[in-house]
Amino acid sequence: MIIVLDNAISAADKRNLHQFLETRNLRVNEIVGEEETVLGAVGKLAIDPRSVEILPGVKRVIPISKPYKMASREFKTDNTIVEIPNKRGQTICFGGRKLAVIAGPCAVESREQMMSIAQKAALSGAVMLRGGAFKPRTSPYAFQGLGEEGVRLLREAGDAYGLPVVTEIVSAEHIPCTRDFIDMYQIGARNMQNFELLKRIGETGKPVLLKRGLSATIEEWLMAAEYLLSSGSQQVVLCERGIRTFERATRNTLDMSAIPVLRSLTHLPVIVDPSHAVGIRDKVPPMALAAVAAGADGIIVEMHCDPDHALSDGAQSLLPEQFDKLMRDISVLAPVLGREVAHIRKTAPEPLPLDKTKPGYQGVCAFSGIRGAYSEQAIGRYFGETVGELALLSFREVFEAVSVGAAGYGMVPIENSLAGSVLETYDSLFRFDDICIMAGATLRIEHSLLAIRGATLGTLKNCYSHPHAFNQCGDFLEQHPHWKQVFAQTTANAAKIVAEKGSVENAAIASGINAKYNDLAELTASIESSKHNYTRFVVIASRQHGVTLPDFPGQDRKASIIFIAKNTPGALCDCLSVFQRHALNLSRLESRPMPGEPWRYMFYADVVLPGMSREDAVTVVDRVIAELKNNAQGIRLLGIYQNRDC
Repeated sequence: MIIVLDNAISAADKRNLHQFLETRNLRVNEIVGEEETVLGAVGKLAIDPRSVEILPGVKRVIPISKPYKMASREFKTDNTIVEIPNKRGQTICFGGRKLAVIAGPCAVESREQMMSIAQKAALSGAVMLRGGAFKPRTSPYAFQGLGEEGVRLLREAGDAYGLPVVTEIVSAEHIPCTRDFIDMYQIGARNMQNFELLKRIGETGKPVLLKRGLSATIEEWLMAAEYLLSSGSQQVVLCERGIRTFERATRNTLDMSAIPVLRSLTHLPVIVDPSHAVGIRDKVPPMALAAVAAGADGIIVEMHCDPDHALSDGAQSLLPEQFDKLMRDISVLAPVLGREVAHIRKTAPEPLPLDKTKPGYQGVCAFSGIRGAYSEQAIGRYFGETVGELALLSFREVFEAVSVGAAGYGMVPIENSLAGSVLETYDSLFRFDDICIMAGATLRIEHSLLAIRGATLGTLKNCYSHPHAFNQCGDFLEQHPHWKQVFAQTTANAAKIVAEKGSVENAAIASGINAKYNDLAELTASIESSKHNYTRFVVIASRQHGVTLPDFPGQDRKASIIFIAKNTPGALCDCLSVFQRHALNLSRLESRPMPGEPWRYMFYADVVLPGMSREDAVTVVDRVIAELKNNAQGIRLLGIYQNRDC
C-alpha cells in the first residue's frame, strides 16, 4: 500500500507509523516525491488499509493494484536513478538525463583480450565494462567461460581504464567469489525466473541488471524485478534484449515498444541490448540508435577486437571502429532528445609549472582563454599560488575538463555588473548535472588600451577586443570614431593578436597585465565608462570532489538552485512564495530555455543566507527544497557557498 503523509506530520508520529507497519512484517520505504512524501509498505501478509488511515499524520492510503508492488509506479512515482561509483571519483547513473553505455565482449577469454577491449571501449565513451565469466550455453560442449579467473581479469581491466564492471552469474554459489570484484550483477535471460537466485542476489544489496526472459511478458519481467526489490536490492536496471518469436531473420525480435510501456508501469530505469536482440553485427548500430530514440536510459553492446575468432557470439560483436562510430552517432542524437552521453574521467594533464610539494597545493583550476584573461586573474586572486592553471578554449571545455577530472576546479564568469548574465555559464550549469558551485569570486574589471611600443593614439586605425569590452568602454571609443572595432574571442586574445601583428595601427582593449605578458605598451589606463564594473565568477567542481573551500569571516553565504516550474497556472508564483515564507531574499532569478523541450524553461535562483553558519544554511536550504518540490520539478541544488571580493 501507499501511505500519503500529512505535510505537517511530526517526527514522533512518523516513528510510530514506521513501528506500526514494521511490527506487522511490512517492508517500509520512505519516498519524497515532487508533491508529497509517502511511505511504501509491502509484505506477505494482508493488512486492512483503514487501520493505517486512522493513524495520526496519515493523509490517505492507496492500495497497490499491480501484482508487482515495489516495482510499480504506484509505489514510487519518481524515476529511480541507479548509481554506481567508479574508481575515478564519479558516479555512473542509469535513469537520469545522461545515457550510460556498457560495452565489452560476450566472454572473458584472456588478460590481453580484456585489456585491449577495455582501453578501446573507454576511449570511445563507454562508462561500464561487461564480460561473461560464467557462460550459460545451450550446448554443454560450447565455451563455458573462465569462471573466477575471468571475474578477476574483468576487474583488472575495468580498474585500468576507470570502468565499473558488470557480469552474469548463473548460480548462487558464485556470489562469494564475485561479490568483491564486480560492481553490478547481471541476471541473464535464461535465469530471469530463477527465483532462488534472484532472492540470493537481492540479499547482497548490489545493483542488478535484469534481462528479460526469452519469452517473458512484461508483467512476468516486472515480477522478477519484484523478487530482487523485496529481497533487499534497491538498484535494479531492466534490460530489454529481444524475445523469441516465429521470425528467423534475426536472432530474436527486439520489442522496442516495451520501453514506453515500461515507462508507464515502473519507476525502474530501462536499457537495451541490441546485440542479443538481432545477433547480426551490422544490424546492431541502427537498433541501438532506435533504442535511444525510444527513450532507453542506455545500451549494452558486445564488442571484440577480433570477433571472427571470438569464443562466443562473434557474429554479433562490434569491431572497435564500429563501436566508436556508434558512440559518435549517439552523441549527436542525444541532444535532440534532451539528453547527453555520460563520460568517464580521463587522466588529468600536468598543470603549468607549480611546486606540488608547496603547502596548500590544491590541484588544477581550468579557465577559458589564455594567460592574462580576467578568469586567470580571478584564479590568482582567489587561490593564490595553491593551484596550477589550465587554459582552455571555451566555457564548455572548462565544464567538460572538471566533469571528466582533467581539472579539480574551474573558474567561469556568471555575471557582469554592466553587460549582464553570461548565458553560456547558466546553460552549462544545467547541462552538467555532476558539477556544483564551490565558491564565488568578484573581480573589479579595469580596461586599458594596449599597443606595440612606438604606437600612439594618432597612429591607431584598428581596435581589437571582446564585444563586452567595447560596450564597457563606449565613452572612450566615442572619442575615436574612426577606429575600426574588431571582435576577438577574449580580451587576452586581443592583446596577443596585436602583439603578433606588430603594427602601430593596431591596439587592444584588455587588462593592463597583458602588456607585461605580450611586451606591449599601456597607452591609456582605466578607460572603462563606469568604475563600478565588476564580474562575478563561480568556482565549479565535480560533486564527488569532496573538498570544502575555506570560509571567509564576515561574508554571507548564498545558495544557487535550479528548478523547473510545473506547467500550471501560478506555479512560478507558488515557487517564489516558498522563499518568502522562509524570509529569504532572492538576489537573482534567471530563466533559460530547456534543451530539446521548446517553450519550457528552467529557472536559476540565487538565495541570500545572511549570517548563517554552514550547518544552519544546509538545514534551511533543505527545508526550502522540500517545500519547493510541491510546485516544481527537476530541482537541483548547485551549491551553498561564500562569495569573495578579489
